[in-house]
Amino acid sequence: MDLGDNPVVGALSFAGDRLRRLAPRLRRGDVDDRDPDAIRELLPGLWLLIGAWFRPDVRGLHHLPEDGPALIVGNHTGGIMSPEVLISQLAITSYCGVERPFYQLAHRMVLNSPLAPILRRFGTVEADPDNGHAVLEQGGLLQVFPGGDYEVYRPTSQSGLIDFGGRKGFLRLALRHDVPIVPQVTIGGQETALFLSRGEKIAEFLRLDRALRLKVLPVMLSAPFGITVPFAPFLPLPSKIVIAYLPPIHLRETYGDDPDLDRVYDDLVATMQDVLSSLQAERKLPVIG
Repeated sequence: MDLGDNPVVGALSFAGDRLRRLAPRLRRGDVDDRDPDAIRELLPGLWLLIGAWFRPDVRGLHHLPEDGPALIVGNHTGGIMSPEVLISQLAITSYCGVERPFYQLAHRMVLNSPLAPILRRFGTVEADPDNGHAVLEQGGLLQVFPGGDYEVYRPTSQSGLIDFGGRKGFLRLALRHDVPIVPQVTIGGQETALFLSRGEKIAEFLRLDRALRLKVLPVMLSAPFGITVPFAPFLPLPSKIVIAYLPPIHLRETYGDDPDLDRVYDDLVATMQDVLSSLQAERKLPVIG
C-alpha cells in the first residue's frame, strides 16, 4: 500500500505542514519584558486567585541564596498550563522581593499561550542559551525545567517520576557561571488533566522537532471539552500543588574542579526523585491532595 494514498497519513501531513507554518509567527521571549512595577501590582490578586484554585504548599524557600546568581532546576508538570511556573514566580518573588532579578526559561509555545502576557512581565523568557547566560551574568536567579515538553506531557500514570530525558545542558550552564543549583520538586500538575500519551511518534512523523522544537504531540483529556487539541489551552482541574526547594548544590565544591556530568546528573535526579516519592506518599487522593 502506498502511504501517500492513506487518508490518515495525508491528514497528519497536512496538520504538520500547518503547524510548521506557525513557527515564524511565534514571538520570542525577551529579558527586557520583566516589569517589577507590573509584578508589584499583580502579585496580591494573582496570589488570591492561584491560592484559591491550586491551594499551593511551597516549602524550603529559605534554601534560595540571599543574593547573587543561582540556577533553580525543577521538574515540569501540567502541560502548557504548568501551574508550578506561575506559583513559583509568585512564591519566589514574594520571598525575595520584586526588584531581585528572577527569570524562567520556557518553550516558545508557552510564551504564546493565554498566560504569556503575565508570564513575560514576571520574567519568563525563551529557553535559549543566550538568555540563560545573560541572566546569570547579571547576577539573577534563573529557573529551568530540563525535561521541557518531554516531561511536562508525560502520562498522568508517571506523575511521580522525575524525567529530564537525559538533558544535561543546565549542568554546563551552572558550571560555566560557577553558580549553585537549587532543586525544585513539584507534584500535582499531572492531575490537572488526564495526560494519556506524549505522542512522540506522531511528532517525529510530522517533523515538529525541526519546525517548532517539539518532540511530542500529546494526547490528553481535560476540561471542558474532553479530548484536547495538542498544546491548546485548557481549564486545569484544581489539583493541590506542592513545591519543595532543596538545599543548594555547589558543583565544584561537591564534585571537584572537573565534575563528571553523568554522575552529577544521576545524583541530582535521584535526590529529586526521593523527594517527589515522599511528596507522592503524602497525597491521599488525586486532585484533592
